[in-house]
Amino acid sequence: MKLADLHLHTHFSDGTWSPEELAGHAAEQGLDAVALTDHDSVEGCPRMAAACGARGIEFIPGAELTAEVDGQEVHILGYWLDLGSEPLLGELHRFQAVRQRRIHEMVTRLNENGVGLSAELVRSIADCEAPGRLHVARALVQQGYAKDHDHAFERFLRRGRPGFVPKARMSANDSVALIHAAGGVAVLAHPGLYRNDGLIPRLKEAGIDGLECWHTKHSEEDGAGYARRAAELDLVATGGSDCHGMAKGRPLIGKVRLPYAQVEALRARRSVA
Repeated sequence: MKLADLHLHTHFSDGTWSPEELAGHAAEQGLDAVALTDHDSVEGCPRMAAACGARGIEFIPGAELTAEVDGQEVHILGYWLDLGSEPLLGELHRFQAVRQRRIHEMVTRLNENGVGLSAELVRSIADCEAPGRLHVARALVQQGYAKDHDHAFERFLRRGRPGFVPKARMSANDSVALIHAAGGVAVLAHPGLYRNDGLIPRLKEAGIDGLECWHTKHSEEDGAGYARRAAELDLVATGGSDCHGMAKGRPLIGKVRLPYAQVEALRARRSVA
C-alpha cells in the first residue's frame, strides 16, 4: 500500500534537516508521497521537489500558515500551492519580516531579564527567512541557559515567561482564501492541540477542505474521533508526523503513515476549491 506524510519541516523554518536530508529519510521510511509544510515559507520547496524527484517520491508543495479564529491561534496547512503566486509570496514575505522583528523583541525581553543572548546568534542558528521560538530555544541551550529545548520553552519562551512574544496571525478566513487563491487546498493542522473542538465547524465555515486527524501528538482514539468528525463535516481526513528533524529530540518521520487514498481524496478537493 502506498503511504504518505503530509506534515514535514526543514531548516527553512524550524526543522534541522535540509530538504535533501528530509527526502532521504522519507525514502528510508518507504514513503511514496510527502508534503513540505514549513512555517510561513515555501523557500525550501524547489529543493525538496528536486530531492524527492531523484528518489521517486511524489512531492506536494505546501506551507503551514499561522492564523486565528475567535481569538485563538490555529495553524492552517496549504497543499499544492502555486509557488509563483504573487499574493501568496507577498503575504509570506510580510509574515517573515514580522517573525524577524519578533526575534529581536524576544531577545530584548530576555536581555532585560538577565539573559545574555544576541539576536545575531539566533539569526545565525536559524539561517532562514522564517525564524521562530525554536531557534531562540536552540540559542538558549547553546549558551547554557537551558538544558534542552523543552526546558528553554518552560523557563523562558512559553506564554507568561520572560521571553514570550505573541505571533502575528492572519484571520482563518484570509488564510484559507490565500491558499485557495494559490491553487491549493486548506487543512486544519493538529486539532487536538487546541483543546477546543468547537473551532472545527467554524473553520469549516471558513472553507477548509480537510482535517489533520492523525498526528504524533494525537492518540489513536483522537485520530479515530477526528476522522469521524471529518466525515460528519464532509472534510478529508489527513495526517502527518510534524517532523522537525532532530529539533524535538528524535525524528518523527514515519510515525504517521497516511494511506495514499487520503492524498487522492484531498487532491480531488483542489479541482473544486
